[in-house]
Amino acid sequence: MSHRTILHFVFTSCLLCISVIDHGKGFQCDRRYLHCDHDPHVARDGLTEETVAKHNTRESCWVVLYGKVYDVTDFLGSHPGGAKIILKLAGQDATEEYDPIHPPGILEEELKPEACLGTIDPSTLPQETAPEPEQEVEGPPPMENILNLDEMEEIAAKQISKKAWAYYYSASDDMFSKSFNNAVYRSILLRPRVFVDCTKCDLDTTVLGYNLKTPIYVSPAAMARLGHPSGEAGIAEACRKFGAMQIISNNASMTPEQIVKDASPDQVFGWQLYAQIDRKKSEAMLARINKLKAIKFIVLTLDAPIPGKREDDERTGMTGRKAAVPSGIKAAERSADDTPNPTEGSGGVGQQLFAGTDPSLTWTKTLAWLATQTDLPIILKGLQTHEDAYLASLHAPQVKGIILSNHGGRAMDTAPPAVHTLLEIRKYCPEVFDKIEVHVDGGIRRGTDAVKALCLGAKSVGLGRAALYGLAAGGVEGVSRTLQSRLFDPWTGDLVTNAPVVLNDEMKTCMRLLGVERVDQLGLQHVCILHLLLVSLLTGLQINTRVTEQQIYDGPAALEPLRREFRSKL
Repeated sequence: MSHRTILHFVFTSCLLCISVIDHGKGFQCDRRYLHCDHDPHVARDGLTEETVAKHNTRESCWVVLYGKVYDVTDFLGSHPGGAKIILKLAGQDATEEYDPIHPPGILEEELKPEACLGTIDPSTLPQETAPEPEQEVEGPPPMENILNLDEMEEIAAKQISKKAWAYYYSASDDMFSKSFNNAVYRSILLRPRVFVDCTKCDLDTTVLGYNLKTPIYVSPAAMARLGHPSGEAGIAEACRKFGAMQIISNNASMTPEQIVKDASPDQVFGWQLYAQIDRKKSEAMLARINKLKAIKFIVLTLDAPIPGKREDDERTGMTGRKAAVPSGIKAAERSADDTPNPTEGSGGVGQQLFAGTDPSLTWTKTLAWLATQTDLPIILKGLQTHEDAYLASLHAPQVKGIILSNHGGRAMDTAPPAVHTLLEIRKYCPEVFDKIEVHVDGGIRRGTDAVKALCLGAKSVGLGRAALYGLAAGGVEGVSRTLQSRLFDPWTGDLVTNAPVVLNDEMKTCMRLLGVERVDQLGLQHVCILHLLLVSLLTGLQINTRVTEQQIYDGPAALEPLRREFRSKL
């Protein structure tokens, strides 16, 4: 990694949190992760704030991080968000804005000594004045008092900054797909059975042959450290406790090595991949992932080749003191030769995270390239039609599975929920379920929602925002509360995990009332679908059945042309 690339990483990363973390709410940093142990004739100890403040122009741009002073003048022109973003930091201490999303240790490990000009004399820095008395903010309640994911979301909203919340909460346009992702589950009724022994209930399942203790997994969700300092590693710790799978976001706020460092031998991770325009960057990251035994498969994300219009996120980006930029991982992949973004950091965090993402992926070229970079199984994320699910099945065995998802409603608004795509596949190409694994994410708020998806053919069910909300509300304990089940099984008295909680506990209650002992016994016989409710639940209006039935695709299958085209190329 070149000198220019490293410093580019440092200052691209630090700017993301500027747009996301409100002033005064940054997390505590560990100052051990930075040093300037080099030629004393180069480094100058005790630089004053007045001296640093003078270097606030394009001709001489200095910034302060962790008490050290850095000259970044040479990197203004190569910054992907434009020079304006860095110049907003010129002559200032950027530590508070930088620290929450920057992977700990990266400066100590990677930064060349000559980049550090010396230390800042703390006595010369402006003294913080005591803030005006504010209304006392109530802390989070004990996690065991939280009974459902709606309560977890409400608590999380109070724990993080408004800008961070806007990034987590936002979705595209009118956010219809985001709301519908959950509301659609209300249109599916369950069919309980009686006179069935429901003493035992087992959530164990498998994904790609790996054993899991629950079919609930954590979907790739970016920037976990914005919610809590433990970040993605905190989510991994909770997943380890309960045998849950975690797919690590391409835009994680920690490195993959840090996230899987304390993984148990049987813990299962996936790695989300956004293919970059500069393939060398993606190839370098895949080479790192291939070395991590805990990461069992690659998730190639396809549902967001370009960012959606997330107005809440963009609005906070416009009003923020400074603009957002890509995550630490993505910034680290950039080179000094990257073309600057002419918008100079406009828009929200979501817009910035997509910088460099390749919008030109195709079935033939991209999968062929990926086959040369890794031997890990491939799961395709973001399929939203039965046609694409069918095409994915034609690319087995390279493609081992698919995730039906509309990106949490953050890409195209009014895109169908995963449940609709499940129903399309069942109607038009049910053979897909026999060729590849089908997983879903989006809209899961109750254990009954997860059970309904499993009944319709899903192999596992993903949580995105819910895991972030749990982390923001209570750290590792909050994620654990989201995932875990009862301390004592109410039927057998066996010790299971910790206090009574949310999703797994709700799933077990649901399965027992259905008369089902194991996940693999769930099927279509346990559900019925009320098309009339699909839209009326969202609008409160009386809508005739024919209109609401049209919400689910009812056109021709159109599979034969696809079969002819792709079989000739495979």
